[in-house]
Amino acid sequence: MQRRNFIRNTALFAVAISSSGFIRFNGKNFEGDTPTTTDILGPFYRPGAPVRTNLRLPTSHGAPIVLKGSIFKEDGKTPINNALVEIWHCDENEVYDNASDEYKYRGGHKTNADGKYAFKSILPVPYKANPTDESSWRPAHIHMRVSVPNQQDLITQIYFKGGKYVETDKWASSPKAVNRILNILESKPGEKEIVFNVIMGKEIPLDEKVYDTVTGLFDVGDNNLIEFIKNDDLLFMKQNGQIRASLKYIGNNSFEGGIGYPIASFELQKDGGVKVVVQRTVDKKLIGTKILKYN
Repeated sequence: MQRRNFIRNTALFAVAISSSGFIRFNGKNFEGDTPTTTDILGPFYRPGAPVRTNLRLPTSHGAPIVLKGSIFKEDGKTPINNALVEIWHCDENEVYDNASDEYKYRGGHKTNADGKYAFKSILPVPYKANPTDESSWRPAHIHMRVSVPNQQDLITQIYFKGGKYVETDKWASSPKAVNRILNILESKPGEKEIVFNVIMGKEIPLDEKVYDTVTGLFDVGDNNLIEFIKNDDLLFMKQNGQIRASLKYIGNNSFEGGIGYPIASFELQKDGGVKVVVQRTVDKKLIGTKILKYN
């Protein structure tokens, strides 16, 4: 597949895309060409989680669950072998393990020839993102990243039907999340089951020169530094040293994060510098220029 290069005549070449699709039930499973929707990466992603399928801790009092499903290509029916599926979530005390070598409630493994994956874990609980803000409660959720060569990496979250705060959370209540609010099913005694089948999106390949252009450190003013780092086919955005978002290329010189999160648009300046506009909300932008590149 020819890779797209959006640098042309000292300006960025816009690649516009559009997508439409369908999904149907054939009597056995859902199929179609509508990719699973993305969601925010969140501030607690940790690269390098152990390869494992059992995340339960012997000391945990959380409700045991099995999260399982299949990963499909964009047609919704062709299983993907060897896709890396990573999950992470908080514990029964509303805490993420952000620092320990144990990587509690974090792990990943690759799908089998049928595209299937499965994790043993516990059911996460809601937590307050800002201890002083009652409106910041997030519903129980599990983060997921799926990485596949020649498919767009997926960053998403799953929520649970009937879960507290689902209707008030701006991400879970988004129309884009409706198919990721899942039933918690009865399984064997003492264990629940959650099934989440994923349809991957089509990748827009980019030339390495594009990543050379957009990666680096940008000064966006008010003592804010934003760093863009290539991670597989995503851009990770760090703000003042903390990973804040994962961005995928959407065309028009722009990379987009999950629901309600930023769009970063890049522009090559006449003097060879690079400008970025990070659209955080409708009325909030961060604008800056690259001050450090990596090559």
